[in-house]
Amino acid sequence: MRTPPNERVSSDISDGGKARSDSGPERRCILSGEHGARNALIRLAISPDGDVLPDVHARAPGRGAWISVCRAELEAALAKGKLRGALARAFKGATLNVPETLPQLIQQSLTKALLDRLGLEMRAGHIILGSDRIAEHARGGVLELLLHAADASEDGSKKLDQAWRVGKEIEGSGARGTRLPLDRDALSVALGRDNVVHLALADAAAAARVDLALQRLLHFSGTPSGVPDDGGTGDRAAAETI
Repeated sequence: MRTPPNERVSSDISDGGKARSDSGPERRCILSGEHGARNALIRLAISPDGDVLPDVHARAPGRGAWISVCRAELEAALAKGKLRGALARAFKGATLNVPETLPQLIQQSLTKALLDRLGLEMRAGHIILGSDRIAEHARGGVLELLLHAADASEDGSKKLDQAWRVGKEIEGSGARGTRLPLDRDALSVALGRDNVVHLALADAAAAARVDLALQRLLHFSGTPSGVPDDGGTGDRAAAETI
């Protein structure tokens, strides 16, 4: 996963109350014990009322605890009491309220972070829309990231995937764009356009920013491939134009 420079946080901890410098490139998951880049992990912080809440941008002041597990693993740790124990150690015995909806809140926060990032890149002029324009850029070999809505038709996605492989001179590799865990309605709202089914980025820095937000969401949701079980063929797929 590509990671941008670390953001500064006023005070933080990575595990068991052990302090680490904000300039450090890694954090330790309080559940798995694994280390990873702080931008790849999810930070948890305490609200003024003592609620443990997601801080996906790692900007909340004070202490923080980090997790790298997926949603299913977090739900299991929550049900068994393992999460509460790990948080109690990380926050040095502070009075905590761990909401049963914490996994859902994290997923919602990560989804919002991705949608917000797409909106920012759209306003900056970095997102390419329209199947014809995307195919043209793909065949030119300039695309850094190719994305498909969750309900994009398989035929439409395959055509753009093929154009992308041609442009990259990797025909026969089977490489494909990434199917998003977002449908066309969510993408259309985020980008302020109608019927957004496919999108692409040619700017390398912008693609890295989007990919970071996307991979964090896919990892937590437990779908690293970004391809839903139904292959992404929604009821509205027949309405897509290529």
